[in-house]
Amino acid sequence: MLNQVVLVGRLTQDVETRILDDGRKVSTIFLAVQRPFKNVDGQYDTDFLKCSVWEGLSTMIESYCQKGTMVALKGRVQSYKKDFNDTNVTMLEVIAERISYIKDAKEDVVKKDKKGE
Repeated sequence: MLNQVVLVGRLTQDVETRILDDGRKVSTIFLAVQRPFKNVDGQYDTDFLKCSVWEGLSTMIESYCQKGTMVALKGRVQSYKKDFNDTNVTMLEVIAERISYIKDAKEDVVKKDKKGE
């Protein structure tokens, strides 16, 4: 069996980090990932995905990433049950196993413009 997902997207909000009772560190990020095809209206839809980032990766993403940062994430999908208004709902989240920061070409242009001023 194989449970593997690769995503490239932008953080929709700043990283939320917490320390669990057993001392482990976990961060939650939400990625906006644009679909590679257009819908019937000719627009690209975007999926918003909850991702959990553990321990060392959590420290890295907390230090270097913020809302709007583009990242590539490799991980796995995990399901869990949650109770909403007496209804048991199955939720999905991505558990990150590897994350790479993707430098945006626009960032280089802005940095060069600021240096030239």
